[in-house]
Amino acid sequence: MQIYLAVTPEASQEAQSYCRNLAHVAYRVGPGSILLRQSLLLQTKGGLLSVSDRDAPFIDSPEDLRDAVLRECGRRGYSGVLLDFEEGPRRDRTAFVTALAPALSASRRTLYLPENYANAAPGAVVLLCTAVSGGSFSQYLQESVSKAGGAGRLALDVQRLRMDFRLPARTGEGEPLTGEALRKLMERESPSVFFSQDLCARYFTYSREGEAHFVLFDDADTLNQKLRLGAGMGFHAAFLMWPEVRDIAPRVFGPWRGGKKPP
Repeated sequence: MQIYLAVTPEASQEAQSYCRNLAHVAYRVGPGSILLRQSLLLQTKGGLLSVSDRDAPFIDSPEDLRDAVLRECGRRGYSGVLLDFEEGPRRDRTAFVTALAPALSASRRTLYLPENYANAAPGAVVLLCTAVSGGSFSQYLQESVSKAGGAGRLALDVQRLRMDFRLPARTGEGEPLTGEALRKLMERESPSVFFSQDLCARYFTYSREGEAHFVLFDDADTLNQKLRLGAGMGFHAAFLMWPEVRDIAPRVFGPWRGGKKPP
């Protein structure tokens, strides 16, 4: 299983000291179906092209955008494309994915895309979010592998879970916490922290204004356990976001030695 670190251009040099496989978060869809690029170092070569659809206009020519992506992959030596599409499937986005997938495959490059776009590109590698807050994490992976027809068609989208649930959490929805908010909460409550084998995450409880709270969060150890589970099942790759793991990077990436499975 390959480990990729998604980074913006200004963080790439620092991040590369921990992980050599980078997904370059430097591209977005622009007006007229063009590919816009942030300033990348001239020597930037290899890794993946990561393209966002945040605030993107309608893609009126999927073929033009596809061709621009292929040219950039060739120029930079990218081995594939990571689609960071935040919106649900739309006709223009789906048309672009459908046009891009076979072209990348023909050039022996890999397409990684969100789960809700899987039907648009049957041969692509689908991203599976690891921020699971209920049930069994291992069972969740196993069921996803069975549904996809094999772990080699899946990649872990490793999101660092930090969530505060008011009990009883009947909807399964909690309040997301920033790293700073979690730190202050733990300083204030001085809680006893436990490990959930089922969720593969740490947790603690506290009470405030008559309400019981359940806090679920990841640290370097739980992220590494999730990565090991995915590697053991044969997942194709795993992606982590640099801002989410920067403070724990030595402990997360140390066992993986630049992106390879630890012994």
